[in-house]
Amino acid sequence: MTPNRPAPRSGRAGQTRRWVPRAAGLAVLLVALTGCTNDTFTRVGFPNPITKQGLVTLHLWQGSWIAGMAVAVLVWGIILWAVVFHRKRRGDDRLPPQVRYNLPIEILYTALPFVLIAVLFYYTARDEDYIDTLTSNPNVTVNVVAYQWSWQFNYPQYNVTDNGVMYPGPLPLLELPVGETVRFNLTSPDVIHSFWVPEFLFKRDVIPGHPNHFQVTLTHTGTYIGHCSELCGLYHSRMLFTVKVVSQQQFQQWVAARKSSSSSTTAIIGQSAAKTATRSVSK
Repeated sequence: MTPNRPAPRSGRAGQTRRWVPRAAGLAVLLVALTGCTNDTFTRVGFPNPITKQGLVTLHLWQGSWIAGMAVAVLVWGIILWAVVFHRKRRGDDRLPPQVRYNLPIEILYTALPFVLIAVLFYYTARDEDYIDTLTSNPNVTVNVVAYQWSWQFNYPQYNVTDNGVMYPGPLPLLELPVGETVRFNLTSPDVIHSFWVPEFLFKRDVIPGHPNHFQVTLTHTGTYIGHCSELCGLYHSRMLFTVKVVSQQQFQQWVAARKSSSSSTTAIIGQSAAKTATRSVSK
């Protein structure tokens, strides 16, 4: 004879089943709307990139977050589903079915992480290869010398060099043209430094005896601050420089002005040396 058991409360359970997917859909919609209206949110903590290579890095970062959140939502959803729909009911003392194993599910949760890792590895390798690509004929070449505790920027194509001093300055100036490919050659005469402009979404070590290189294509004009991101001694935190991205016309004007200033300085030094030599002969 089958004992009488209380009928399940289908009304409340049915309401729960209806509202859970609605609430989940509303949460996804709110996140999507926030992403459309708040650019800082969509970058997940990254600054706005000002290079083509930085944009690739940002997309990889965003894709990794999307993959991670998809896994998190799946896991949380399964946990909540089990908690809500398989909780113990009042008056029901039956044990749930005891299953030793479920082969399809075990294969799924073993294979799925490998697939996820393989996809992330593919996109990481692809983007890394693009970011590290060096063209044979960049539009502008900058030889960067990092030393305790400042920077020197030399433009060999234009015979222009800019030096500065550590903070509070005047800081070294790195002037760059927008829309052109810029190659950086990094060297150091003393200790390890690291060239970092946050808006590049990129940094590269500057190692004594081991020249490093990288290349970017600027996409936005503006003024930014560069840093040394490798602890290099007492005044490491003051080892800053100014990055100024300008139009190609403004860059050419800046180069011409620097050449003119350099020529004037050289002429003044030459005149002073000539006067000194004349005085020496007169004596």
